[in-house]
Amino acid sequence: MTPYSTACLDWQARIVAKRSLIPSPLFADEAEAALAVFKSLRIVDAPGKPTFGEACDPWVFEFVAAIFGAYDAEKARRMIREFLLLISKKNSKSTIAAGIMVTALIRNWRHSAELLILAPTLEVANNAFFPARDMIIEDEELRDLLHIQEHTRTITHRLTKAVLKVVAADADVVSGKKAAFVLVDELWIFGKRPNADAMLREATGGLVSRPEGFVIYLSTQSDAEPAGVFKTKLQYFRDVRDGLIDDPKSLGVLYEFPEAMIKSGAYLRPENYYIPNPNLNRSVDHEWLVDEHRKVANAQGGELQVFLSKHLNVEIGLRLANDRWRGADFWLAATDKTLTLPELIERSEVCTVGIDGGGLDDLFGLAVMGRCKITRDFLLWNRAWAQADVWQRRKEIVSHLDQFVEEGDLVACDLPGQDIQDVVDICLMLKDAGLLPEKGAIGLDPQGVSDLVDALDASGITDGQAVAVPQGYRLAGSIWGMERKLKNITLWHSGQALMTWCVGNAKAEQRGNAMLITKQSSGKAKIDPLIAAFNAFDLMSRNPVASTGSVYESRGMVFV
Repeated sequence: MTPYSTACLDWQARIVAKRSLIPSPLFADEAEAALAVFKSLRIVDAPGKPTFGEACDPWVFEFVAAIFGAYDAEKARRMIREFLLLISKKNSKSTIAAGIMVTALIRNWRHSAELLILAPTLEVANNAFFPARDMIIEDEELRDLLHIQEHTRTITHRLTKAVLKVVAADADVVSGKKAAFVLVDELWIFGKRPNADAMLREATGGLVSRPEGFVIYLSTQSDAEPAGVFKTKLQYFRDVRDGLIDDPKSLGVLYEFPEAMIKSGAYLRPENYYIPNPNLNRSVDHEWLVDEHRKVANAQGGELQVFLSKHLNVEIGLRLANDRWRGADFWLAATDKTLTLPELIERSEVCTVGIDGGGLDDLFGLAVMGRCKITRDFLLWNRAWAQADVWQRRKEIVSHLDQFVEEGDLVACDLPGQDIQDVVDICLMLKDAGLLPEKGAIGLDPQGVSDLVDALDASGITDGQAVAVPQGYRLAGSIWGMERKLKNITLWHSGQALMTWCVGNAKAEQRGNAMLITKQSSGKAKIDPLIAAFNAFDLMSRNPVASTGSVYESRGMVFV
């Protein structure tokens, strides 16, 4: 059993009390030797060109000590091999990254070793390379030891011939790398790229044969809901921190607000800005943060969300959009993870179906809404289908789509008409179970559904079961009705990530006395399955009775 742990179970109390989140180094001698190098490096773009030792707060040295102090010199093996630093913008992340990798280049003993700083863009790559270059130029001894090649953004150790390379991410660039030390900057941007996971695996593959190596991921929060490799890594390191996963080879240092402070709104108070900004009043100006927050507090174009994610490390989710659908505030609390389609069928006395489809670059959304036999609560389950065109035309959401496909809530259509056939099969399943009402069973957006109507008719769905549900402002009653039932927790859904995403994408527009939630206002972020849910809700709110008769009638409970 490993005699140490990288979990930090009391992190919420620690971060509020300004106590360290970082464990002591496993090997103090290695930590001290690395810190001696790191602290001597100069930050050239800071006033007076101070060294790290003169300019940094203790948390920086603790982080550096944890990385280099995890190296067991006797076994030539690093005991903690993966690190994640999640920190707000302007907390000297890229400069610290440069200092860590220059320190690694100097401390490395392997001849012809490769060290890699991998950045998502050229600009981010330069943010790491320029400080590294400057701290070497400022030190006469380092100028003799290390050779800089600016045109290739490489730094070579003249004795070991080890090379530190700073590269902008590209599959061809990282292919075949044998890097022993890898630092990945701005992981959140990689999360928006569909091939990022494979790219990072290629970049870090050299550690298989280099047990002394490490991988460090650096990131601010994403300016949109976390996705792809960033979402996966962030959740993994959170689980390690919280003790849900026992992985002593991974250490996450995450400067973020405790959930209770997010729920209460305490994260918005200027006196709490220090929590995601450990460099507050050093590289981050508190007064500037206060002024910027004031400027965007009531902005409607997403400026507030960008400020919160970048400068306060607040994860963008359901609660943050100013013009969000108000049902989003209660969505997560109404989750029932056991609510699969078979479970919904088993628990329901009657079901309605909502469908919303659009063009080839939209999702084809389905919602099945049941009414519970016992409680009469509404039960919701969703699925969506997507043609290949969506992946081709909506590159910015590909990482989300891939996730939903993997989870089984989104079907990538291989054949034309696959979505329509699948929807018909689900409707027939409900019909065979005796759960569809004879009238108003399947609610459709009247636009662009001719193929589906024909398929339903051919399947034996009776006249009057498939009906058009009025859209636009005439759907406002269903929008408000779902809000109320979510708040009262008399509507339960299956907690699918697909729907959490769609609910977060939904933007509400007040038109006179009506409420609209349209695809146009949601832009490229899809909401089709949510509109399907509104359509199903519209039919269920009409108090339908299943074609086999009401369960209450069979119990002698129907009153005239």
